[in-house]
Amino acid sequence: MPTAQLRADVAAAQGGDDEAFSRLVEQTYADIFLLAARLTRNHHDALDVVQEAYLRAYRGLIDFRGEARFTTWLHRITVNCANTLLTSHQRYACDPIQRDVLDLNDEYHPERRAEDAEISAEVRESLEELPPNLRAVVVLSDVFDLPHLEIGRQLGISATAVKVRLHRGRKRMRQAIQTKRRTMESGATDAIIREVRHAV
Repeated sequence: MPTAQLRADVAAAQGGDDEAFSRLVEQTYADIFLLAARLTRNHHDALDVVQEAYLRAYRGLIDFRGEARFTTWLHRITVNCANTLLTSHQRYACDPIQRDVLDLNDEYHPERRAEDAEISAEVRESLEELPPNLRAVVVLSDVFDLPHLEIGRQLGISATAVKVRLHRGRKRMRQAIQTKRRTMESGATDAIIREVRHAV
């Protein structure tokens, strides 16, 4: 959506124009769903996050002053909604590892896009295995291509903390990919040996 049109729709929506808000939803839904899906790793949770994010945006639009872009403001709301959902899940899951690493500093069909975005299966799997605080930074940086300062503003952390988490997240992903590749190679070798032994 052109910036001028987006600003016009934001202003109209703030004035109570529901059709303008609907246009904002239509133009941003794909990216917001992708962000939610990457953060939650779950289709149904992503839908819940998106619904809550737009509900909060609708209620809070009157207080939106334009210090940040509308899309940036909406990303921040989505990240907060995802963090809230993930925290509630963890209370029941009681995963000590996840709780230890979690830091909540206080075109086409979007669902298909979340699955088919230009990212390899092994990268997607390694991303989904990251703890939420690292995954959020990697997603905002490597999927949404946001600068460190903007990521920090969205997550409520410093740019330095963003760099640290990004380094840790990417390192974990590389290690996970390498481990899986070694496991697959070992499995393939074992299969060949079994075939050879069976043939003999």
